[in-house]
Amino acid sequence: MDIAKLRRMANQIAQNFSAIGHKDAVMATADHIHKFWDPRMKAEIFADDRAQLSSIAGEAIETLASGVTPTPQSGATTFNRRDEVDHSDGG
Repeated sequence: MDIAKLRRMANQIAQNFSAIGHKDAVMATADHIHKFWDPRMKAEIFADDRAQLSSIAGEAIETLASGVTPTPQSGATTFNRRDEVDHSDGG
C-alpha cells in the first residue's frame, strides 16, 4: 500500500478523535489502527518516519510499535459480534 495513503489515513483517524482531548485521542487512534488495519499496513506505518504524521497519529503509532495493546476506547472500535468477519480498513 502507498505510504502516503497510510499517513493520510492515520492523520484522518487522529483528526476525528482530536475533539476528545490529546491523550484520549492518541489511545483511540491507536485502538482503531490496532483493530482495523491489516498487519501489512501496520508494518509499513511502523517503519515510516513518524515526523510525517500529526502529533496524535505519531504518538498512536509509537504506542503500538512499542508493543502496547490499547483497550477499547470508543464504540467506533467495538466489533459487531454477530457478523464479525474480516475487519480491516484495507478491505
